[in-house]
Amino acid sequence: MTEDPEATVLAVDDEPDLAELYRVYLDPAYDVRIATGGEEAIDAMDDTVDVVLLDRRMPGMSGHEVLDAIRGEGYDARVAMLTAVEPDVDIVEMPFDDYKTKPVTKEDLITLVEVLLHRAAFDEQSQKFFALASKKAALEAAGTTGSEEYEELVDRIESVRLKVDDTLDHLSARDAFVEVPGEVP
Repeated sequence: MTEDPEATVLAVDDEPDLAELYRVYLDPAYDVRIATGGEEAIDAMDDTVDVVLLDRRMPGMSGHEVLDAIRGEGYDARVAMLTAVEPDVDIVEMPFDDYKTKPVTKEDLITLVEVLLHRAAFDEQSQKFFALASKKAALEAAGTTGSEEYEELVDRIESVRLKVDDTLDHLSARDAFVEVPGEVP
């Protein structure tokens, strides 16, 4: 496991027992905060939060509204929608990084956090690519592929993939001429 004991995870779910279960699953590998509502989640959010696990359907303030508030405040945490709501084309424009449908196992949750922490080290285009790919996978799993929004998503993925490929090509060409310091035989 690539656990980072310094990483902070904010688990947001209006079911207190479920939020606490997420904490149990992720402790002691991570610093875990829990919130059982949208306002509480926003109050718990700060620059030290690395990953947010966000329920989509909550009374008062929905997960979508919380997500908009987090992004509106400029927080750069990786966000996974962790919800019982089957994905539909409305997720295409939502600024999250991954989408998982409940229930999730302990192993699924730990893997999700690890993947999101790993992606946080990627450049912006790569992060965008993985977020779009996650939305595509969620829509495909839900059987929601026969729409204009889905086709536009596929086109966006291809466009971003080309940018990522260009970056990798540029880096590979540059790195081919970088002298690696080391012992001379």
